[in-house]
Amino acid sequence: MTTLQRHLGVGWLSLPATAYAVLLFALPLGLLLVGSFRGPEGWGVSAYAEFLGDRYSLAVIGRTLRLAVLTTAICLLIGYPAAFALARTRGWLQSLLVAALLLPLSLSVIVKAFGWTVLLRGNGGVNAVLMALGVTEAPIRLLFTETGLLIGITNIFLPFMILPVFSVVRQIDPRLTEAAATLGGGPLYRFLRVVAPLTAPGVVAGVTLVFSMSIAAYVIPNLLMGDSYQTLSTTIATSFLFLQDPQKGSVAGVVLLVMSLMVVVASVVLGRRARGGGA
Repeated sequence: MTTLQRHLGVGWLSLPATAYAVLLFALPLGLLLVGSFRGPEGWGVSAYAEFLGDRYSLAVIGRTLRLAVLTTAICLLIGYPAAFALARTRGWLQSLLVAALLLPLSLSVIVKAFGWTVLLRGNGGVNAVLMALGVTEAPIRLLFTETGLLIGITNIFLPFMILPVFSVVRQIDPRLTEAAATLGGGPLYRFLRVVAPLTAPGVVAGVTLVFSMSIAAYVIPNLLMGDSYQTLSTTIATSFLFLQDPQKGSVAGVVLLVMSLMVVVASVVLGRRARGGGA
């Protein structure tokens, strides 16, 4: 079989996936991009100038970035040590913990978000635990607050941070840290110079996943914060469904897409450097 024949064979095998990606991904994005430049007055970039020049729209972009950054940072802060703890367990206990981590992923995001609306209300489980522990004497307002939103969205997206880091940590040879210890390296030095660089690919993957999902989250902010908390995702939905302004929705969608693509490109660059492929 010649090289051309092999390439043609691979091309035919990839044809269904390529057609699927073009029809259900590339084509809708292309229509979204075209719609952002075409308005009632014809073609132009006036919609972008109006959107990016509006203080309210800039506040929405800032709020979207703030939510994504805080969610990613909290997930990393909690998920990084949790991944190490999960990797250090053995046998049935590790299997049980992995199952407990994967089981919530089988539920719909809508179901989990509705569950948090029940837990965060005044007579919900979170306030009951806080009062039982003596943290508060009376129920505190958590539902429809940014604190409650961060609690709910972090819980929902946390597995997507733990799993990539866990998959990398479990492959680290413990003899590497032992060798560093025999050469006089202290615990902090061993972690910063040996363990942390080896976990960088998992961290990059986890940060990319959580950031990409949280920056585009729609259901969770809508249920836990309501219509008053506008992000780019809710702006897109409002523009198309209620305001009947598809050009504004398309512009907001393109802005969100560009932000997501920047995260993906940055993750690719950092991933290559983490694997030693970059400068």
